[in-house]
Amino acid sequence: METARKLAILADAAKYDASCASSGAGKRHSLGSGGIGSTEGMGICHSYTPDGRCVSLLKILLTNFCVYDCAYCVNRVSSNVQRARFTVDEVVNLTLDFYRRNYIEGLFLSSGIIRNGDYTMEQLVEVARRLREEHRFAGYIHLKTIPEASPELLADAGRHADRLSINVELPTEAGLAQFAPEKRLPAIRGAMGELRWRIEESKQARAPKPKAAATPGTTPKRRAPRFAPAGQSTQMIVGADGADDRAILSMADNLYGNYRLRRVYYSAFSPIPDASRALPPQAPPLQREHRLYQADWLLRFYDYRIDEIAGGRGDGMLDLDVDPKLGWALRHPERFPVDLNTAAKELLLRVPGLGLRNVQRVLAARRHGRLRVADLARLRAPLAKLLPFVQLADHHPRRALDDPQALRARLAPPPRQGGLFDAPAAA
Repeated sequence: METARKLAILADAAKYDASCASSGAGKRHSLGSGGIGSTEGMGICHSYTPDGRCVSLLKILLTNFCVYDCAYCVNRVSSNVQRARFTVDEVVNLTLDFYRRNYIEGLFLSSGIIRNGDYTMEQLVEVARRLREEHRFAGYIHLKTIPEASPELLADAGRHADRLSINVELPTEAGLAQFAPEKRLPAIRGAMGELRWRIEESKQARAPKPKAAATPGTTPKRRAPRFAPAGQSTQMIVGADGADDRAILSMADNLYGNYRLRRVYYSAFSPIPDASRALPPQAPPLQREHRLYQADWLLRFYDYRIDEIAGGRGDGMLDLDVDPKLGWALRHPERFPVDLNTAAKELLLRVPGLGLRNVQRVLAARRHGRLRVADLARLRAPLAKLLPFVQLADHHPRRALDDPQALRARLAPPPRQGGLFDAPAAA
């Protein structure tokens, strides 16, 4: 099979993995200057970093052959799809060729399970090793790791890759047992724990230490090698099993706390050909995926608790009509209005329409005078969403919060058309 045909098959097969952002990775200056560096093409994934940069990755599978029979996966062993497999040399050459043409800034490489976990992981690691050691590739590398692979192979992967990820796939052990019987949550957690330990060990070994007087004739010690400096991430499929949003967010919160994950990605289930009857016949609303990303943001950066985010409807599901932060505010009108001239940072972060950056700007600006509506307009804050919940020197919402349902009807946006975003569009 020609390489171009393999690329078409294996790039399409990789599109279901959402966890391919390259945030958190710096340049690999340790490889020396002149390393080999983002636009469009087959297999190229556009991802957005937290600071708004768009980066392009070659996103492919090593192969879509797989010995597992996960019901939700189009590449499962029982699936009737065309199969292809790259050699290690082909992936290395594709990456270097695309990089030199300035099509990509890095590589996202995953794979179906060939033979067993160790054999597959050896192939993935060999791609990264050759790029780094033989071709001095200084771009970004994200490897999808195999939970069943040996600790030694996980260690090799982290030495060459910027980010590693192990997909949880489903938020509950019961869901995995039903739809992915070959996968085990304890094995996935064990591999995540191994990666967390090695990442933290590397950070401690590379942390700056007090300078001591050098002994004449001794050679300065080299810094410890980096290990997955962009951390680890995972992905959960939304809507394949019966897990509600509370269960999904509880799993994410647990993973952030126990394994220090950089990101949990949420991927709406996509119906596949010849699917199991146990799977839903239709995909969940894409808005559900977007609300989970917004709720994830609130958990990580705004100090919200699971019950505050997913406890409004009583069924464990997020509201699709309004974002989770606005939903919480509408359920707690007694907490508003918040005086932007005097309130603590913790209260400002609860105000719908105020994100982290604008909260910092409010705190800085009010040191120089009392804030007015015009000051918020200069921050480009969404005034229609913000003003019912805040008090300013020239503004008081009066009785705007007396009827939360009417306010909700006014603030709920019309249904969105098109795609979703990697991160919440508004606070």
